[in-house]
Amino acid sequence: MSSIFARVLPGVRTRLKNLMPRTLYGRAALILVMPIVTIQLVVSIVFIQRHYEDVTVQMTGNVLRELTWVVEQVDAQGNISGAERFLQAVSVPLEFETGFQPGYREAADQSVFYDLTAPIVIASLREGLPQIGGVDLRSNKNQVQFALPTRHGMLNVRFPRSRVSARNPHQLLVLMMFTSLLMTVVAYIFLRNQMRPIKKLAEASEAFGKGQWKEYTPRGATEVRAAGGAFLAMRSRIERQIEQRTMMLSGVSHDLRTPITRLKLSLSMMEDEEEAGAMQDDIADMERLIDSFLNFARGDAADEIAECDPVEIVRDSVEKARRNGADVKMTLPDYVPLTSLRPQAIARALDNLIGNGLRYGSKVRVALLMHDRSFVFRVEDNGPGIAPEDRAEAVKPFVRLEPSRNQNKSSAGTGLGLAIAFDIARTHGGSLRLGESPALGGLKVDLIVAR
Repeated sequence: MSSIFARVLPGVRTRLKNLMPRTLYGRAALILVMPIVTIQLVVSIVFIQRHYEDVTVQMTGNVLRELTWVVEQVDAQGNISGAERFLQAVSVPLEFETGFQPGYREAADQSVFYDLTAPIVIASLREGLPQIGGVDLRSNKNQVQFALPTRHGMLNVRFPRSRVSARNPHQLLVLMMFTSLLMTVVAYIFLRNQMRPIKKLAEASEAFGKGQWKEYTPRGATEVRAAGGAFLAMRSRIERQIEQRTMMLSGVSHDLRTPITRLKLSLSMMEDEEEAGAMQDDIADMERLIDSFLNFARGDAADEIAECDPVEIVRDSVEKARRNGADVKMTLPDYVPLTSLRPQAIARALDNLIGNGLRYGSKVRVALLMHDRSFVFRVEDNGPGIAPEDRAEAVKPFVRLEPSRNQNKSSAGTGLGLAIAFDIARTHGGSLRLGESPALGGLKVDLIVAR
């Protein structure tokens, strides 16, 4: 038995998990609604079924004893005139309206569908008086009508409905449902007000993850305020660290340019042009390294978010590479809506990816893909690619892979091209994915940014 439960319970748990709302608001609403529905069902079953059924059976039994006595006395009368005089005498105290009906025809029981106690009344009357005719609870909702056979003919009987059942029991259900609905609406409004600060915090966090700055003030319950305050403190620390890193590397780069400039001036005055040319190449490499370090440190801090056309960004980067004689082709969609991006940062990332592709290959293909919630800037080349086990390391700063990426070329990189693109993708709420190009056989890089 335990093994059966061990196999069944995980599947049941998975199904229940799939049925649960995904959002905190939906789950809180479910927690609110479920007790109300449960209380409604319990009260309806216990109170209506137990209380009203028992009361109806008891009240109908009292009426049945009176009806049985009336029928016995009517049958005891010698003629119909005596029976009518007897009925006139007892009708008022018993609250019965009676009369003999000639030419009686059997009729079916009648009641409305929302009359909860009607089936109980009819069943109780038929149990006590099996010979009773069709019970009519539809023609007049406030009365019970039927016919009883006697020795003098069929006797029509009519009496108030209040004698056999509590008046309008469905009104209790209506009142319960209305009150529950009203309380649910009030609770919904209150719940929405409590969830609004959490939603604001989530929006501010998401915007910060995309490199955007959104005004946020902690509000709501104490726990939500504490979480909001922690988020603001974290955001301030991260911004301060980024600013300090940028200032430090900018200062280092500036300080290094002065001696490099002096070295270039000294080399230009040397007589040995061959030796001076080699040293000038080294100095050019140093300048390129410094520029790469500065670009990585700066990231997209100086780039403002703006509504821009991703197609134009791709087209500009490709045209820039083509002007240098590179074999770069692009595939663009027919229509792309304007979106909020840091255009200079995205262009810098594309330039790095295209440059990497041309450094290790001879052909580069650039494509722009649009999805419901993201853009994908895809760059493919026909170079040696990157092995799957090395792709996680390839996006780290200052990592240069050997020998597949051919670091020994004179145009070797600094190990920051993919790292810069990865950092820019993360500041736009996206990621950088490396794979193998199915068309060119080299590296495929997907720069994913959120829309």
